Amino acid sequence: MANIKAPKKLIEVALPLDSINIASVNEKNPFLKGHPRSLHLWWARRPLAAARSILFAQLVNDPGGSRGHYPGMSKEKAGIERERLFNIIRELAKWENINNQELLADAHKEIVKSWEATCKMTGEDPSVLPPVLDPFSGGHAIPIEAQRLGIEPLGADLNPVAVTIGKALIEVPPKFHDKEPIGPTTESDKQTDLIGKWEGTKGLSEDIKRYGALLSDIAKRKIGHLYPSIRLPQEYGSVEADVMAWIWTKTVRCQNPACGAEVPLVRSFELSVKKGKRARIEPTVDRNSVPPSISFVVHMDDNQAGPGNVSRTGAKCLCCDSILPLKQVREEGRNGKIGKRLIAIVCESKKGRLYISPNNDHEMIAESAKPHIYPSSSLPDKALGFRVQQYGITSHSQLFTSRQLLALGTFCELLDDIRKQVFSDALKHGLDKGSALHAGGNGAEAYADSIVLYLSLAISQYTRYHCINTVWNKKNQNIAHAFGRQAIPMTWDFPESNPFSGPLTFITAAQWVSSSLKNVNSCIPGSSSQRDAGKNNDALGNVVISTDPPYYDNVGYADLSDFFYVWLRLGLKNILPSLYSTITVPKSDELVAEPFRHGGKAKAEAFFLHGMTDAMQKMVDMSHPMFPVTIYYAFKQSETSSAGTASSGWETFLEAVISAGFIIAGTWPINTEDATRLRSQNSNALASSIVLVCRKRELSSGSISRRQFQRELREQMPESLDAMIGGSEGASPIAPVDLAQAAIGPGIAIYSKYDSVLNQDGSPMSVHDALVLVNRAITDYLSPESGSFDADTQFCSNWFDQYGWSTGSFGEADTLARAKGTSVDGLREAGVVESGGGKVRLLKWTEYEADWDPTTDNRTPIWEACHQMIRSLNNQGESAAGELLAKMPEKGEPIRQLAYHLYTLCERKKSAEDARAYNELIGSWHAIVTASHEVGHIGSQTELELDF
Repeated sequence: MANIKAPKKLIEVALPLDSINIASVNEKNPFLKGHPRSLHLWWARRPLAAARSILFAQLVNDPGGSRGHYPGMSKEKAGIERERLFNIIRELAKWENINNQELLADAHKEIVKSWEATCKMTGEDPSVLPPVLDPFSGGHAIPIEAQRLGIEPLGADLNPVAVTIGKALIEVPPKFHDKEPIGPTTESDKQTDLIGKWEGTKGLSEDIKRYGALLSDIAKRKIGHLYPSIRLPQEYGSVEADVMAWIWTKTVRCQNPACGAEVPLVRSFELSVKKGKRARIEPTVDRNSVPPSISFVVHMDDNQAGPGNVSRTGAKCLCCDSILPLKQVREEGRNGKIGKRLIAIVCESKKGRLYISPNNDHEMIAESAKPHIYPSSSLPDKALGFRVQQYGITSHSQLFTSRQLLALGTFCELLDDIRKQVFSDALKHGLDKGSALHAGGNGAEAYADSIVLYLSLAISQYTRYHCINTVWNKKNQNIAHAFGRQAIPMTWDFPESNPFSGPLTFITAAQWVSSSLKNVNSCIPGSSSQRDAGKNNDALGNVVISTDPPYYDNVGYADLSDFFYVWLRLGLKNILPSLYSTITVPKSDELVAEPFRHGGKAKAEAFFLHGMTDAMQKMVDMSHPMFPVTIYYAFKQSETSSAGTASSGWETFLEAVISAGFIIAGTWPINTEDATRLRSQNSNALASSIVLVCRKRELSSGSISRRQFQRELREQMPESLDAMIGGSEGASPIAPVDLAQAAIGPGIAIYSKYDSVLNQDGSPMSVHDALVLVNRAITDYLSPESGSFDADTQFCSNWFDQYGWSTGSFGEADTLARAKGTSVDGLREAGVVESGGGKVRLLKWTEYEADWDPTTDNRTPIWEACHQMIRSLNNQGESAAGELLAKMPEKGEPIRQLAYHLYTLCERKKSAEDARAYNELIGSWHAIVTASHEVGHIGSQTELELDF
């Protein structure tokens, strides 16, 4: 294949970014049902919408260009065909289409069609699609979506928790495709006709719920007495009610010798701020006792709660008002002198959620729990995201109360009994005994192993709601899990859930895990394995690679995942023995710049860069030559400078990719964080990820001079930018907020395809200097000076760059106007400037005439037309803007190009408000053009060719 030119893929040319970004943001909705993330927490997961869209565009040939899918196709027809493919991506990205089999079949058909065209060139077997590998699979979003698109997924990660997640999502479900459930049914199940409803993963999913309920029932019989109900106060009927949560707080002794009280460390005394359901804790001090004591009374009323007594600097004693500095609190913790107190009880009743004062009996029952099975592993001395060690918490078991340890240990201990039950039931239902899951089996042994695998994940999921690092959410009146951030934080007051009653039980966790299988494709076999991405793997080759590698020092995956691993190991060390052979997660080879592990920041950075380069080189070796490689880079807000170039983090990553042997053919911004940015509410927000599109660099690509590099930028960038902003024939524009990043791709592709670009002194050009020249080429293309813009618009653009909307002297304006071939009087006549008193300024769009009609205006510069479009869009909406465009269809393309240019100017000037107007115009362009077609093109004999 060495001499065969690979067909250019869609992702190397253009993408409907706005649609992908909107779908990615929408997917963050925590209430989506059946999302695979319900299986288990993983940090920094990529949205499925983005992974699915990127993979499709990576696998499908672009219809245009010299290496396009259809040789000889005209540019216009290629644009129409490209838009058809964009429409498939738009539909694929939507969550509501996650299981749209007709759409997925159409997408797969396009992938196969492109592969068959490629095989005609390469001689490969068109019936065997190459598998998709993600060597840094993490939460396995990319392998899940490869499987959904009908491609064999290969997940790999060094972290055993990540591999376990992958096995549960892509490896186990196909083994038991279309299998009926075998678990014991409840009375309600027996009343329901369930025959014929077990296609796909439904049977497996149902058994997770059934055996999860069985596990909970057995555990409740053993330890349920430790979770008693409570008699409600008289005002609530004096009836027994189930407890859903107990609210605890940590305590320390007051250091004032005259006091010595046990001081609660309470962040907030509010329990509920919901209107009509407000609740608060009132601490009551008894100074007659020695030492003074504090009790707690809960009120459900509208009175204001008192302030909490702990902050980032320390705590205040509620008895004597002495201040306990945080340093002193930490010292008490290291000496084992931090205690805890019950301060409130949350109940479920017919009247809804009720808050009750603490009960001594309940406190004593909780303290009586004696755990006997729990992790004995230690926390790292220091690590990314860890602060609890400063308070004397040095082992994983200290992150849980005694009762929590007992409950979780009991669930784990009972897994062996559940496995025996599943195995027996499977044999009764006709499954062969078969071999174990880790040996590749798919019979009764493997099914029993699989149910234990899922229930172990349910226990592990439950730990993040069943530990001392949770927080009571006073707004939603529920428990917020321990990993609101990618860290294990120190919390002062915390809720303890009831594993057998209320909305957050172990059965709830089992249902989460069960629901995660609802939207996976169990028809295509997949695998997930433990593998170091930087080490050789001769078994893999000619694979399509899409991956989301760890980014520098964002997340300490190994140390954080120990929180789950130590519990998973209790249930899975015999199910997945090679994966759970160590006491904690392997850490030494983890590709994260962890200063504490590597002896300082400089050594950690060197380790990361060396390891990342090795991993990239392995990707170069393994990747199929006919497909680009896509790599997600977690972009940070701080990584963009005022000059419009990126900081060293981004540049260093590009250096690693290029030095490994890749050409960077594209850089696509994917946003998952700020929904308002997608509607242009925050024009200078950055994408949360950049997807790099890479190709293998040919051996001995040679070197070029700086001058030749600049010449190639001038020759090649315009066509690439034209495709990105929509061209003039039926393509979708990239929003201005994303163009600056996306446009780097074709420029850095020129730089990276050579061994080096040489400066005038013979030294190799750095990535930083190359980016500066690429950004300059983008600016030159968009500038009115580079096109056939009218003289008035060229003046306005130059004046705006210098003065914005501020006033300048008439003399300077006159000189600039003469240089551009116009006059200040002519500009005033055109309605774009105000002139008088020796001063000149540009008119803002808000000052333009509301009844303007381009068909009767004898002097209409593009500048005026652009800002009249903005005025119409903002004041009257897309339909009115469409009517206006219909009156001047020939100005549509230059209006749009000018909007891109002015957005770029505003962004560099940090003028978000002005930039928003231009971004909104481009963002609404598709709807505006559609509206203009509906109106018809008044005053034009030609059809508007701007259907985006």
